[in-house]
Parts: sequence; C-alpha cells; structure tokens
Amino acid sequence: MSYILDTMGNLLHQTAFLNLTWGNYLMIAVACFFLYLAIARGYEPLLLVPIAFGMLLVNIYPDIIASPEETGNGIGGLLHYFFLMDEWSILPSLIFLGVGAMTDFGPLIANPISFLLGAAAQFGIFGAYLLAIFMGFNDKAAAAVSIIGGADGPTSIFLAGKLGQTGLMGPIAVAAYSYMALVPIIQPPVMKALTTKKERAIVMENLRPVSKLEKILFPIVVTIVVCMILPTTAPLVGMLMLGNLFRESGVVRQLQETASNAMMYIVVILLGTSVGATTSAEAFLNMSTIKIVVLGLVAFIFGTAAGVLFGKLLCVLTKGKINPLIGSAGVSAVPMAARVSQKVGAEEDPTNFLLMHAMGPNVAGVIGTAVAAGIFMAIFGI
Repeated sequence: MSYILDTMGNLLHQTAFLNLTWGNYLMIAVACFFLYLAIARGYEPLLLVPIAFGMLLVNIYPDIIASPEETGNGIGGLLHYFFLMDEWSILPSLIFLGVGAMTDFGPLIANPISFLLGAAAQFGIFGAYLLAIFMGFNDKAAAAVSIIGGADGPTSIFLAGKLGQTGLMGPIAVAAYSYMALVPIIQPPVMKALTTKKERAIVMENLRPVSKLEKILFPIVVTIVVCMILPTTAPLVGMLMLGNLFRESGVVRQLQETASNAMMYIVVILLGTSVGATTSAEAFLNMSTIKIVVLGLVAFIFGTAAGVLFGKLLCVLTKGKINPLIGSAGVSAVPMAARVSQKVGAEEDPTNFLLMHAMGPNVAGVIGTAVAAGIFMAIFGI
C-alpha cells in the first residue's frame, strides 16, 4: 500500500500543477487569449497560433527552451535549438527570402514616390529610440526595442541578435509580432483621426504597367545600391531581393514556389514557436517587458501617423492625386497594412481600390525597416 501511495505521490509531484507560479498561469491565460484572437477572430493566425502555442508550452514545461548548460545532461530543450536559429539570424533572413518570393514589387516600381512614404513611416523607429533612452535603456537596447516601430518581426529579431540583446529578444519579438497581427485594430483609429472624409475618399489613378525587364532589374539594382551603402543589411535586403528575383525571373519557378510556400511555412512554425517560448513568466513578467510593449506601441502609432501625415503633404503637393491613407502602409507589415488602407478607404467609397497603391509604400517599408536596422548596426560598429 505504501508503495502505491509513494508512486502516486511522486507522480503528482511530477505534474505541472504543483510546479507552476501565478505568473505561469497568467501567461497561460495570455496564450489562450492569443489563440482566441487567432482562431475565433482571424487576427493573423499564421503568426499568432505558433507564437501563442510556444507561450503555452514554455509556461507549462519551462525546460522545453532550456539550454544544455541549464538541463545538466548536455541536451537542451527542443525549442532551444529553434531559438538558436533566431539568434544566428537564420530564420529572419529566410523569412525575408519567402516574403520577397511572395511579393509583387510592381506597385513600388510604378510609383517611386512610394519610397518616400515608406521612409516617412520609419519616423516611429527613431522617435522610439530617443524615447527608449529617456526611459532608461542603454543605446543598443534602445535601438533593438525601437525597431518594433517598423512592425517587422524578423528585423526586430535580427537586430536584437546583432546588437547582443538576446535577453530582450523574447519581449521584443512578441511585441513586434503582436502588433503586426493587431494592425487592423491599431491603425484605423490613427488613420481616421488624421484625415478628413474627403481625403479618405480620394480615388487614385491606375498605376502604369511595369515591364518584365524593370521587375528583373529592380531587385538587382536595389541589392547593389543598398548593400554597397550599408553592407550589414545584406542578410535581410539580399534575401528579400533574391526571393523577388526568383519570382520575377521566370526561370526558377520551383525555387520561387518552394521559398513562398513550403519553406516559408516551415520557417514560420520554427520562428513562431521559438519566439513564443521566450515568454516564460520569469523572463516576461518584469518592468523591462512592460516598457518594451509600451514603447513598441508608441513607435508603431508614431510610424503610422508619420506615414499618413506625409501622405497628406503629398496630397497637397499633387493637388489631391494621392490618398493619404496609403501612407499608413509604410510600416513593414506586409500585406496587412496595405489591406487596412484598402479597408479604411472602402468605408468611405466602396468602389475605391487602394490596395495596389498601398502595396508600394508597404514594400518600401520592408526595405526601409531593414535599412534602419543597418543604420543602427553602422552606428554601433557591428
């Protein structure tokens, strides 16, 4: 009888129920809320489902992301090895390869002024950098946090790793991906507050046709120009442009299909679950995390506002030919931000089709965020 009782007692003590803290239970609740947003509300499920599930796993079984040194047996947890690929910048770069293979750069080529809208939206990054220093972060940590303003999860992870801020990588990545997923909630109030009904209803002229030669030359020229000026951007900009060259060249269809489908989804699983697994209660529930989340939101709002305000300026300069709403797509969340521009514009005029116009600033924002990361690395001599 005592053997049975001892066995049952040992089994009970091995369960998670007796080993979890209140913080773990809180994070489990947050994970379930993210799963609800992803599954029931449809908020970017490809991002939120793996992130939320990684969050769930690590707060039930913390050793799933433990390093070999922490486990004592020389074998790390499953998600530790996934996370190493984040730290080594492998997964962020592969994400850019997939994004490039999936994205049509034609709207940006057809309307080069989109580069300016994408650049304006990066204001949120540099504004957040100064604010982060004011709030007590050191210069490298401030730079790593501020890149959240570009709403670009892979670049946030990439820069945090390059600047040696792996301790902040979890909160930074979760904040960046969460704001990417919540673009349809965060952006519309800012866009509507800064524009008039008349501006939101502006119908833009159709974009000019872009030749195949232009589409082939664009990724090559951008790679040469950007990487010559900021060589440290090569892993991100280079992979983005390589993926797009796969798409536009027409001679490597198998590579384009692999990069934009199977590989992309595999990388999203690995990156999403490993990012979610960095949110253990011990690592996540602290004042630094709260500051990062707040700064990320401020940066994202500032970036959206700057894009819209620059759009208003271009609207005046072009005598009403540019709808300011497309400026909000200058953040790097592709293609979510462009879809939001379309949605808000369609609320004023259901016949207005802004999606392709917004894709120009949206693609420019991806490049702009990578360039902003390169500027920070250049400043710190990385």
